Amino acid sequence: MSTTPPPAKIVAKGLEGVVATGTAISDVLGLEGKLIYRGYDIDELAGKVTFEEAAYLLWEGELPKAKQLAELKSSLATQRDLPKEVVDYILGAPKDAGPMDILRTCVSMLGLYDYGAVGAEQVLLNRQRQISLTAKIGVIAAYFHRARRGQSLPPIRRDLGEAAHFLYLLNGKEAGPEAVATLDMAFVLHADHGMNASTFAARVCASTLTDIYSAISSAIGTLKGPLHGGANEGVIHMLQQ
Repeated sequence: MSTTPPPAKIVAKGLEGVVATGTAISDVLGLEGKLIYRGYDIDELAGKVTFEEAAYLLWEGELPKAKQLAELKSSLATQRDLPKEVVDYILGAPKDAGPMDILRTCVSMLGLYDYGAVGAEQVLLNRQRQISLTAKIGVIAAYFHRARRGQSLPPIRRDLGEAAHFLYLLNGKEAGPEAVATLDMAFVLHADHGMNASTFAARVCASTLTDIYSAISSAIGTLKGPLHGGANEGVIHMLQQ
């Protein structure tokens, strides 16, 4: 009888060295200092395209033509309104609550107002839902920023792009072109970072054919962690101190 012990099981902590899936959407080449969106080096995009153009590129695999860009901008602008109950929650939430907690909860709440399809049928509606969520997430963040400071919530506008509209909601007035261009660039740079932890969490959640709101809520909860996006919040707190 063999006395050779069974081979030890190897635990790949953090999935290090494990290929979970593939993607053609974006790639982070950390050692080379490169970020690739659909084959485009980020240097070809940042400061040269708007957030809306970058979003279309990531979703569709190509940069939009003028008509396609106009249609996307129109769709985003018309999807910005939040249900009254979500606005009421933002106004009544604890002022010291974490912004990521508010965002996660509000995204989950939005799912209550969009129901009917289940399972595979959800896929047919997810394109409209992703546009709706993209339009609403900035509104949620800006509204909570103002609500926790006791400031009034500016009315939604349809005539501004995503970066300009976010700054308008945040400050209660239109921002100058330089500020808009800077935020637009920041939005483009942060649009997609490959198979990071929050993306992986969203894909695991979505793989069960659950709704998009559950998947995005899962991603936001993961992004909040100090070993992921939460590190940015820690930097802000350090700078404020």
